[in-house]
Amino acid sequence: MDFKEIKELIKLFDKSELSKLKVKEGEFEVSMGKGLEGVVTVAQSAPSAVAAPVASAPVAPVAAPTPAAEAAPVSGDTINAPMIGTYYEAPSPDSAPFVKVGDTVKAGQTLCILEAMKIMNEVEAEYDCKILKILVDDGEPVEYDMPLFAVEKI
Repeated sequence: MDFKEIKELIKLFDKSELSKLKVKEGEFEVSMGKGLEGVVTVAQSAPSAVAAPVASAPVAPVAAPTPAAEAAPVSGDTINAPMIGTYYEAPSPDSAPFVKVGDTVKAGQTLCILEAMKIMNEVEAEYDCKILKILVDDGEPVEYDMPLFAVEKI
């Protein structure tokens, strides 16, 4: 199962009335459950070197967005989180951020990293744009489809 299929599965599950979903394809397994606030949480298991049964660990619900993020709706174009996870603005704590406010980025350029289940996922620009505002803080948990950047398409 590739990233786009998982992303689509999350969208469908989020819109459904189901509270739990488990999909297994070969040795790959994805389990999803909605927390108390309707937040989708995802647990996935990659194939292991040892042929042992895969057990899903309990998944804690993701923290709700900060009041500041809820109070200021963003108008115009945004780049949204393709998944839930923890937002990181740089590849390591002592590195420079991938982008800063005012930067012009090209399609495919890395904007940030979202960590989910100890896997670092790079978020890339889908189109050429200028970064107008960074809407989340480094190390902050983000939800699926939450705006990360306010941008101006070029």
